[in-house]
Amino acid sequence: MSRSSQGPKAISQRFVTVLLLGAILATASPGALHAYNLEDRVQRVTLENGMRVLLVERHTSPTVSLYIRYLVGAVDDGEGKTGAAHFLEHMLFKGTSTIGTKNFKEEERVLKKIREAGTALDRERMKGTRADEAEVTRRAKELKELQSEAKEWIVENEIDRLYSENGAVDLNASTGQDVTTYKVSLPANRIELWARIEADRMTNPVLREFYTERDVVMEERRQTYESVPSRKLMELFLATAFSASPYRRPIIGWASDISYLTPDYLEAFFKRYHSPNNTVIAIVGDINTAKTMEIVKKYFGAIPAHKLEGQHVTEEPMQGGEKRTELVAASNPYLIIGWHKPTLPSFEDYVFDVIEALLSKGRTSRFHRSIVQGKQIAEDVSATNGMPASRYPNLFMVAGTPRHPHTAEELERAVYEDIDRLKKEPVKKQELEKIINQLRAEFIRDLSSNSGLASRLSYYEIITGDYRYMTRYVEMIEKVTPKDIMAVAGKYFTEENRTVAVLIKKEKP
Repeated sequence: MSRSSQGPKAISQRFVTVLLLGAILATASPGALHAYNLEDRVQRVTLENGMRVLLVERHTSPTVSLYIRYLVGAVDDGEGKTGAAHFLEHMLFKGTSTIGTKNFKEEERVLKKIREAGTALDRERMKGTRADEAEVTRRAKELKELQSEAKEWIVENEIDRLYSENGAVDLNASTGQDVTTYKVSLPANRIELWARIEADRMTNPVLREFYTERDVVMEERRQTYESVPSRKLMELFLATAFSASPYRRPIIGWASDISYLTPDYLEAFFKRYHSPNNTVIAIVGDINTAKTMEIVKKYFGAIPAHKLEGQHVTEEPMQGGEKRTELVAASNPYLIIGWHKPTLPSFEDYVFDVIEALLSKGRTSRFHRSIVQGKQIAEDVSATNGMPASRYPNLFMVAGTPRHPHTAEELERAVYEDIDRLKKEPVKKQELEKIINQLRAEFIRDLSSNSGLASRLSYYEIITGDYRYMTRYVEMIEKVTPKDIMAVAGKYFTEENRTVAVLIKKEKP
């Protein structure tokens, strides 16, 4: 089963509405959209330990979608400890003191020795060129032997097996800059199984196979980041665009940090952030709300809350000039441009959502008609609002691939031409209405499934503190005017506020 290291795409998380039922949605007029009250459908319960639970009954099929979101992501990794949130996501699939083991008492004895051996090996390796190679070899051999011994007691992938044998689909987890998510869809009569597994995972996780999995994450970084030029460019772009904000960190972490993450640090990280009062659960599907809450309280209610310490986050200083960076690689050219902007719930963020749709949503969008079809200088070009995430001020980003023999420089100039139009020419009423209709239609599609609704409910509850941010979305984007678009474009789409990253094709010698 694949584990995604990316959180929900920023803009798709914004595509929400007050609508719930497909039959109602398909026939609803714009006025009816605002009248339909999501709060009448969602039951929001806060347990004594601070855990927030959102429930929606939808009896369209005998299934239920369940989302658990923790307000922790790459932005919460400590300095020198990047990749911790992502690595912990991996480790929490290794099981608990009752899941994933044949005899935990015996396994625990070996795990203690593994931790001691791994710590000693890391301590020697940290010396760099001063390390005693003979000691490194001895410690590595000792660790390998202990890991082999531990395998005798391990039942691999037992969480996956328990879910799969009980009809689970869409079982996965993801770590983003802002949040960590665990999700699954099950037959409605398997909610108690889910609650038992997830409550156990919240209280009794065992970081078994720690050093083996750390090697797996290192290899994941090599294969999916360092060996993929476009992703490597994105990593470089974010590290350039943000000089102070934690959004400069890659979700997977820097290699030199990953290779020295320790069980002690991950356990402390888990205790700090995976607390009930830092957690939102969304349950959507063929449920009885009262009976489901009995199950939730039974398994999650007794988990003690942890004191959440206030965290100061360094603000990104205002940019005073264009930033540019380049990556030379054996790959076709690629271009990324980003402008700093505020995040939700700023009204300007809604305006940027509309601008994104104007520029790149569909084959009638401005970028497609002007740059892809008209000038024919790009294979593709797209805009994204809210990169890389939404807890803190973020970026409006444009990215594209030049069409040979055209260059990234030509594509960049073409992008600026369309951006400048937003500053100088009011968007025509007909074009703006079309965009609003497109957004509304996408809202309907996004929430037509139990999983889609559970995803958005839990996302906005954990990010904004209140899922009802969703209910204002359609109303807010309908307030966006051509003057708003011109004002926002003129204020933020400036040379001194932008960062440009270019992938340059490495010429063969």
